[in-house]
Amino acid sequence: MTPSPQDREKVLWQAFASWNQFAWLYLVSVVAAFRGAVLRLFDLSGWEMWIIGAFALVALSALLRYWVRYTLTSHRLVVTNAFTGRELQAMALDEIEEARVEQGLVAWLLGIGTLVIRSSSGGQIIRLRGIHDPESALKHLETVRLREVYRGSPPARP
Repeated sequence: MTPSPQDREKVLWQAFASWNQFAWLYLVSVVAAFRGAVLRLFDLSGWEMWIIGAFALVALSALLRYWVRYTLTSHRLVVTNAFTGRELQAMALDEIEEARVEQGLVAWLLGIGTLVIRSSSGGQIIRLRGIHDPESALKHLETVRLREVYRGSPPARP
């Protein structure tokens, strides 16, 4: 039996969303914990729920961070659900027409961004959201794509 291309793929890069992607959840969690502490300090009821809510938000941010895994293999770019292993999106490297970074001011300050990859047919767009150091990830993707282009080209004539 001949192995399929997916069986021969090598994982070259893998990432989850950065912790910084969920900075807003941390901020809300700190506010909730502060509110609970103030209520406890003045011996008012309800402080327990604010503290529980703060811990729940931190747990939620950890869960959301590991929800999606971004993987660059030797043949394709794959987005999978990290909990189930189900493939959500995939694009062959030779189908990629454009890859760019989208990054606002706050994202730039946090060191994160979104890598947007568009297929040559224009019908498929993959967004890798919350990537730490998106410029580096883009350079890595471009390097792998160039390596595949040169590997597939005919040998040079002497």
